[in-house]
Amino acid sequence: MANDNKTWSERFSEPVSELVKVYTASIDFDKRLAFVDIQGSLAHAKMLSECGVLSQQDFTDIQNGMNEILDLIKNNQLEWSSDLEDVHMNIEKCLTAKVGDAGARLHTGRSRNDQVATDIRLWLRNECDTIIKLIKEFQLALLNLASNHTETVMPGFTHLQVAQPVSFAHHLMAYVEMFGRDAERFADCKKRINRSPLGAAALAGTTYPISRERTAELLGFYEVCRNSLDAVSDRDFAIEFTSAASLLMVHFSRLSEELVLWSSQRFAFIRLADRYCTGSSIMPQKKNPDVPELVRGKSGRVVGHLMGLITLMKSQPLAYNKDNQEDKEPLFDTVDTVIDTLRIYTDMVSGIEAIAENMRDAALQGYATATDLADYLVKKGIPFRDSHGIVAGAVRYAERHQCNLEDLPLNTLQEFSPLIEEDIYAVLTLEGSLKARNHTGGTAPEQVKKQIEFWQQRLQ
Repeated sequence: MANDNKTWSERFSEPVSELVKVYTASIDFDKRLAFVDIQGSLAHAKMLSECGVLSQQDFTDIQNGMNEILDLIKNNQLEWSSDLEDVHMNIEKCLTAKVGDAGARLHTGRSRNDQVATDIRLWLRNECDTIIKLIKEFQLALLNLASNHTETVMPGFTHLQVAQPVSFAHHLMAYVEMFGRDAERFADCKKRINRSPLGAAALAGTTYPISRERTAELLGFYEVCRNSLDAVSDRDFAIEFTSAASLLMVHFSRLSEELVLWSSQRFAFIRLADRYCTGSSIMPQKKNPDVPELVRGKSGRVVGHLMGLITLMKSQPLAYNKDNQEDKEPLFDTVDTVIDTLRIYTDMVSGIEAIAENMRDAALQGYATATDLADYLVKKGIPFRDSHGIVAGAVRYAERHQCNLEDLPLNTLQEFSPLIEEDIYAVLTLEGSLKARNHTGGTAPEQVKKQIEFWQQRLQ
């Protein structure tokens, strides 16, 4: 019996099983590559016509046919068939139905192996640009919030214990730095994505007189993949992208954890806008921070996609294998998750209200200025380790008497060191602690304002 699947012609003696068709079809998810698939096909056709492999008439017919298909796709009128497996064969069949032999000649000098690798790279480099733009918009939202709180004092934590006073702006600026590095990673990743596999064909290249450099130029790739086996079979660029996405989502997860804590009654450092919270089906008083919690959960989803892609590639022999069909769904979902998270977080951050008095009260707990007292004694000539011990004793005394260090009378403080003088009380204030750290990267309001200005100019 002749095989009715024209992709493999007469090689097989029976039709593909319906179960196999369903199991191996990718059209349900890879049709999102339709626009870049057409972009790649048009470049390939133009190159073939320039090299004399296609006639000018064939090229013109292909162009006209592809423009009609683009209109169908944009208007959601193209009928996608799972019998044709994937986006590439669906578009090719539609083109051939419209323009005849010219459509059948389009696949000359290429394979679906290099075709799909090209499509993914074209699509992913565009998504890198979108993500970088959205990261910058999110950073600007953080900067806008930070600019209003350079002197809003909050406790800085280590081990989730009160450590030293910082400003709310300083804390936010730490995330501006993190997401700045994320943007750099996506930009750097794009350099390796932006290489053309087109023309590598199935695995060994083609016998037709093609110019891979020309299609790379037409598609805006900065160079070609230099080895045809590597060009069609590797997905390290997708793994690298998902790695960058995982780091981005880990940063979001850390920020989400803090927003969940800060918006709880125990902290009450911030209020989230109601539009980003939900209530309870049974407890009418509840205001749950669902968005930060869900983002925290989605970070695990993206990291899982990274592990999936690494595992997908770990045992594949060269060159292309059907396993690689499984690269798309995790990659697509990663992009969707990252883009959705950036958009929703940018708006959510713009609606955060800082409760400055609660932050300040919290900073007064836990003897946050103890290090300032130790530094004060060092400046008086006492070695730091000795100073550390002196201050630990003063803290222990204050704990027993249930008061802060700045509440201790001078004569009591002098029992721990006679070098302590009246000026110590300026040192022990929260504002004094902030202002004392007036160096690059420090929490002094002057320095934080400089950092905000730096990033505002950088993100212009």
